[in-house]
Amino acid sequence: MRKMIEIRIYKDSIKGFKKIALVIILTRAGLDLDPNALKRLKITVPKLGLIPWLIEAFVIAILTKYLLDLPWIWGFFLGSVIAAVSPAVVVPCLFRLRSKGYGVAKGIPTLIIAVSGIDDAASVAIHGIIQSIMFFPNAILWYQILQGPIAIVGGLGFGVLWGWLAKYVPEKGDPFMVPMRVLMLLGGGLLAVFGSEAIELGGAGPLAVVAAAFISCYFWQKQGWEVDDNPVATAFEIFWMIFEPILFGVTGAQIKIDELEGKTVYLGVSCLLAGIVIRVVATVLVGVGSNLNLKEKIFIALSWMAKATVQAALGPTALDKVDSNDPLQVYYAETVMTICVLSILLTAPAGAIIITLSGPKLLTKTTAPVAPPEGWKARRPSIRDISIINEDPDLEETANERKP
Repeated sequence: MRKMIEIRIYKDSIKGFKKIALVIILTRAGLDLDPNALKRLKITVPKLGLIPWLIEAFVIAILTKYLLDLPWIWGFFLGSVIAAVSPAVVVPCLFRLRSKGYGVAKGIPTLIIAVSGIDDAASVAIHGIIQSIMFFPNAILWYQILQGPIAIVGGLGFGVLWGWLAKYVPEKGDPFMVPMRVLMLLGGGLLAVFGSEAIELGGAGPLAVVAAAFISCYFWQKQGWEVDDNPVATAFEIFWMIFEPILFGVTGAQIKIDELEGKTVYLGVSCLLAGIVIRVVATVLVGVGSNLNLKEKIFIALSWMAKATVQAALGPTALDKVDSNDPLQVYYAETVMTICVLSILLTAPAGAIIITLSGPKLLTKTTAPVAPPEGWKARRPSIRDISIINEDPDLEETANERKP
């Protein structure tokens, strides 16, 4: 009996920890959205972000339905998670390229980062809606149909209200303004996620977290805090550096390697690769008519293949909610989590390598100093920018020229 209680406490603690980690990463995503950049790229961002995201989600849903025998609702649940881009992988690589002048003239780093934020917000919203429909007990049909609109309106409404409150609480000039603003966003995010779960409207919570962070960042920017010089965002980056390895470790620990079927792994990898390839092609085609050349469109498409943070945060949520006495539901949830883990292992390192190596080859380097595009500011220093690798090919060329 005591052992069962200890196991229950452990499982509840892990669930709570995952929700806290989810709040932290979604707050980071909201704080990284630049209102000025989004306004300037108001047509390009939705076109290049949402259409390829939607295509990849549908491809994953269709392939897992016919290759892995997942029900349609589980396929779309998985597709909404897998289609998300990982800012934790993409952003540091892009800032290194931007500091060397690659793609700056056309604002390509701004475009990619803005789309990755919108992309994650879409994944969070759709994932939450599908999850609410899947696990809402004894819901009548008309209420299930209204789950989506209710979650979107409720989440956005709470997020906008909380972000607006963060403008006034604490007062500007307060000596403890930075820690108080951190607590405001963290407390509001936890309230949204745990509160939405309590009222059985889980899809609203994550969306509210992103909205609150974005709205508060918008108001703080008007008060003098630039998006890339925001101490609150730096604090959440530090939080995430602490929570990230723990979350990934806990997620990986739930995978029982000895119980994995070879068929599930092979077909899961095939679904992932097919989704990535089709998304790359779709991104290039959707970019037709823009001011980007073919090489730039290929680089943008490749940069969105990296998956990590959202998959680690949202992938295990289904396993936490299914009835453990229903082996079929447990199998579906474990399959979803397994494919999420595979996506992290395959695409996170590959995405970082591809961005770093292909950037100098596919993007145009600005040799003369240029004014940053509208909505782009000098980024705050980050510990993630530290590198022991010489990433500047110009230094190597200079060194070779000096050799006798």
